[in-house]
Amino acid sequence: MNRQYKAHPWHGISPGDNAPSVVTAFIEIVPSDTVKYEIDKETGYLKIDRPQKFSNTVPTLYGFIPQTYCADRIAEFAALKSGKAVDKGDGDPLDICVLSERSVTHGDILLQAIPIGGFRLLDGGEADDKIIAVMKGDEFYRQWTDVSDCPESYINRLKHYFLTYKHLPGEKSSCEITNVYGRDEAHEVIRLAMADYQSRFIAEWE
Repeated sequence: MNRQYKAHPWHGISPGDNAPSVVTAFIEIVPSDTVKYEIDKETGYLKIDRPQKFSNTVPTLYGFIPQTYCADRIAEFAALKSGKAVDKGDGDPLDICVLSERSVTHGDILLQAIPIGGFRLLDGGEADDKIIAVMKGDEFYRQWTDVSDCPESYINRLKHYFLTYKHLPGEKSSCEITNVYGRDEAHEVIRLAMADYQSRFIAEWE
């Protein structure tokens, strides 16, 4: 019997023929989720990582770009652009926040996204960039072609979530955002993360 199996969202799906201008995004969580889901790296299924802390809910669709990896190239670029010591990449696929006017009710889906910028987050000295993108074809957000088109208040909302989503009262946050960058730099971050993936996984499997 010929059996077909679900592709692993990280390894079995292409980042897109037109990456980094248009990328495939695998969405793990949506703004209505009260728990944080993330991909189980071994099986490819979504798992519950933890309940969202306090009133924090992710302000956008959130997931990652398949066949990307944050390792040496991402860390070196983060150090170059931030002027800070960066130990390494966080060892995960490259995160992406996708803006859409329309409500999406659940994760575990694929969509096409157009990167318009990002911000450089350091978490305990590890590079953990967040790409900002708009959903391809979105009637409202397609007007935004670069992060400079976004109201500052919108970017601040994103920054606040990632600076506080792991933070407990009385503890010092381990997260720092060093730069907000535009579309061209976001494209370079995606290319580097794709190259890190090739070095880590494709070379190993060949």
